[in-house]
Amino acid sequence: MFGTAIGAGVLFFPIRAGFGGLIPILLMLVLAYPIAFYCHRALARLCLSGSNPSGNITETVEEHFGKTGGVVITFLYFFAICPLLWIYGVTITNTFMTFWENQLGFAPLNRALWRCSCCC
Repeated sequence: MFGTAIGAGVLFFPIRAGFGGLIPILLMLVLAYPIAFYCHRALARLCLSGSNPSGNITETVEEHFGKTGGVVITFLYFFAICPLLWIYGVTITNTFMTFWENQLGFAPLNRALWRCSCCC
């Protein structure tokens, strides 16, 4: 379940809150919280429904849907999460670069060098 509770949108939340004001933020909170809560609760229940208490999502899905269904659902899960990780990587790089230049007032960094230093 690691990495499912926070997304790249958190990086832009203060900026969007400043532009939109309090009412749109509260409206989105009322709409988004139940969606996120029930999705995470369903995923947690699925993972805990397997016979092996230390089993992961792949083992549990395979147990419930068979070998072929497990492979298909695992690939779908992977392809749903993988683009989010790419977006998060690009977003955190852009946010840091903007902070470095605008708030700290330093000279722009080489994007490729900074990105490689974060991955190592």
